[in-house]
Amino acid sequence: MTLPADFLAEVQRLIPTERRFDDPLSTLAYGTDASFYRLVPKLVVRVESEDEVVGLLRLADAARVPVTFRAAGTSLSGQAVSDSVLIVLGDNWNGREIRDQGAQIRLQPGVIGAQANTWLAPLGRKIGPDPASIATCKIGGIVANNASGMCCGTAQNTYNTLAGIRLVLADGSVLDTEDAGSVAAFRASHAELLSALAELGRETRANIELAARIRHKYRLKNTTGLSLNALVDHDDPLDILSHLMVGSEGTLGFISAVTYDTVEEHPFKASALIVFPDVETCCRAVPVLKSQPVAAVELLDRRSLRSVQDKPGLPAWVAGLSETACALLIESRAASQTLLDEQLLQIETALAGFPVEQQVPFSQDPVVYGQLWAIRKGTFPAVGAVRPTGTTVIIEDVTFPVERLAEGVNRLLALFEKHRYDEAIIFGHALEGNLHFVFTQGFDDLAQVLRYEAFMQDVAQLVAVEFGGSLKAEHGTGRNMAPFVELEWGSEAYRLMWKIKRLLDPRGILNPDVVLSEDPQIHLKHLKPMPAADEIVDKCIECGFCEPVCPSNGLTLTPRQRIVMWRDIQARHRQGLDTTALEADYAYRGVDTCAATGLCAQRCPVGINTGELVRKLRSRDANKTATANWLAGHFATAMQGARFMLHVANGAHLILGTRRLAGASAALSRTSKGRVPQWTPAMPQPLQHLNLPKPSADERPRVVYLASCVSRATGPAARDQEQMPLIDKTRALLEKAGYQVVFPDALKELCCGQPFASKGYLEQAERKRQETLAALLEASRGGLDPIYCDTSPCTLRLVQELADERLDVYDPVRFIRTHLLDRLDIEPQQAPIAVHVTCSTQHLGEGPSLIEIARRCASTVVIPEGIHCCGFAGDKGFTTPELNAHSLRTLRDAVQHCEEGISTSRTCEIGLSQHGGIDYHSLVYLVDRVSRPRPVPRAATQPETA
Repeated sequence: MTLPADFLAEVQRLIPTERRFDDPLSTLAYGTDASFYRLVPKLVVRVESEDEVVGLLRLADAARVPVTFRAAGTSLSGQAVSDSVLIVLGDNWNGREIRDQGAQIRLQPGVIGAQANTWLAPLGRKIGPDPASIATCKIGGIVANNASGMCCGTAQNTYNTLAGIRLVLADGSVLDTEDAGSVAAFRASHAELLSALAELGRETRANIELAARIRHKYRLKNTTGLSLNALVDHDDPLDILSHLMVGSEGTLGFISAVTYDTVEEHPFKASALIVFPDVETCCRAVPVLKSQPVAAVELLDRRSLRSVQDKPGLPAWVAGLSETACALLIESRAASQTLLDEQLLQIETALAGFPVEQQVPFSQDPVVYGQLWAIRKGTFPAVGAVRPTGTTVIIEDVTFPVERLAEGVNRLLALFEKHRYDEAIIFGHALEGNLHFVFTQGFDDLAQVLRYEAFMQDVAQLVAVEFGGSLKAEHGTGRNMAPFVELEWGSEAYRLMWKIKRLLDPRGILNPDVVLSEDPQIHLKHLKPMPAADEIVDKCIECGFCEPVCPSNGLTLTPRQRIVMWRDIQARHRQGLDTTALEADYAYRGVDTCAATGLCAQRCPVGINTGELVRKLRSRDANKTATANWLAGHFATAMQGARFMLHVANGAHLILGTRRLAGASAALSRTSKGRVPQWTPAMPQPLQHLNLPKPSADERPRVVYLASCVSRATGPAARDQEQMPLIDKTRALLEKAGYQVVFPDALKELCCGQPFASKGYLEQAERKRQETLAALLEASRGGLDPIYCDTSPCTLRLVQELADERLDVYDPVRFIRTHLLDRLDIEPQQAPIAVHVTCSTQHLGEGPSLIEIARRCASTVVIPEGIHCCGFAGDKGFTTPELNAHSLRTLRDAVQHCEEGISTSRTCEIGLSQHGGIDYHSLVYLVDRVSRPRPVPRAATQPETA
């Protein structure tokens, strides 16, 4: 199918060129979601306003062009892919309005679920839905899939906490149920539609058998088909329409905004892991717990426990559990400590009569219960991490009536045996009878597809027919279960769903073949290939959890998209196809604009650092080995050259002025394709003097100070209010706290190796790292003295895979936290400050400590939302400035009321200063400004004499 020329011409007039994509790289990259389906759109459009959505829908409706809406693309059932037009949310869908002290919140569809909860947390509230992907998925997807999760059950899902909605129908008409004018206009313009919906509601409620079936189905967790409960729960057609949109997966309209009635977030909680001897005993405990004050009860079968038994935090006894063991992970929450204690006693009493094989008793220690829940969340990726290359991970979620849960678990286990899914595991939300089962599946040949088809047919018969359960509890019907909707619901309910679909989407343009399909084989078509690409990324399950923290997200590619494209390129190579054009495009969008900071690995369920792949590709193209060797061997000379270049830039600034130099520099940088760094007003001046005094023979405790190469080469920017170089400021603070500062010998030649590693010169990088570690070992007297490194990226580079246990290298945050705070008296400043937690600080685990120290030093601390990495990435702020600019595009507005910014990386601070409009400095400047030496007790300096 090709898109009509007239339609494309109108879209070109409506949407700017930079937000329309039809090239092979973009369409495949954007066309990938977390499911095991692959459809490549003809056109991808990134929308930034409701008016654009309205315009696109009117054009699509008139031309009968199918469209699919896409939020975060974490959908698991194939509801966010298209072979026609894919409409993707851009940046401008993050609006929120908190009402009545958090009792309600109105959100636009681009808000990430976890961000909504962050806004509500100070008010002790949260949104009801709590899907496992909440740190990635967006409100539009949460509503469209009626996503739930571990704690929300059915009572707190979107359907049951919906207070209002703004939507756009297939014909481009808009309805806001909270706007009286909009409601009145819609009632007038769509009277026929509303009348038809009201009639459907009356007929359904009058059909006693059908109404009872609908109510029964939604007693369970259920996202199979359209939300027919809207017809029995409501009689006003506007309420019916609003609730039909929930769980409609983009097949009935576009959701522009939603208002939630929020739920209470109790601050006190405890968790326990209780292992029962068998599935039957475990499942008999579930109905007992359902009447107890529990917030969540998660079931893990023996296979699930085996998949994570070697993970940190699990007791050693897990490996020795019996083959029939089955566990419950239980959490209870309360508004007060006293109430929580009472609840725990009540739960323990209720379970006292059940035989228990092993247990981790209820713990209120955040470390303990955090580990328990991390293990539960780790079961899915545990399967993904060990799957054969070329296969995909499939996670299904079904619901059994709770009273038949044990039988359902055992019957599923029998199906695994029958179809030889030996690696499959079962876990789930036991209180709701909601089970997830995870297995690996290849689609490389017909035999594998037929095996999958036979398995799914058996699952459908078991769950939907024999047990009267739900084939999709919370992951949405998608195209995966579309052929089975009639089997689960029956012909009468199925025809009713088609009536609703044709009423609201008469031309069938909205997400065809999703939820409802006339193709009984749709679940076996367009299956996603997962070809081998590189062992670094072959375990990627394309879930998209990495995307929110990636600085190039929305500029070029995300980590998921980089992997998707590299897989495709490698597959084409093996087929003998020409990939020259694709690789040329990938060189910029996949490699050059990757910050390679590794934040994606922190979010990845299987721990993939896409930056490692990018560094490997850079290493493959790193052909200036002689230059790299010379620089590594003459590092002091290279630093002199860097200072000289800064002198030249400084002189040019004095001659040309800020505006003319910035313009000329930008043009020269573009012409040289980044080989000439771009000058900005935030560019540092050269360090004038490098004063490295020798240690004196006094009794003060020693600290070895490793000054990074960037702090040895650069001083503050010309416009910076702080004009003391970082080396001098750091030394002054350390001495204020009573330390004798010692510099390593040959400091001018030392480097952690990061500049070489980032360019792909891995051998030279490791050589410089080892030279530096050896110098630090000598300077610290064999590790006797602590080592302070003034830049967090260098610290991270040095401590990663550090085998010598004698060395302890501190970044600024950790050293200040552990060695300085108890030696200083701090008087917080009133002027507000902004804090940027660098990628390396996050990797070092010191992000919370940086924020805590900042809050001790300043009364008001601002942490800009949505900025996880600044994108400066060592020198990319100079050579690929668009990455830095894109990553920090929201910074200026976020910090406009601050007078200063704080960070722990000098290069990051250059970009932050430029794009934030305020000066960013190292944390030591703030700590030094607000501190004074703590008086040493007299007894410690002059003991009393008798």
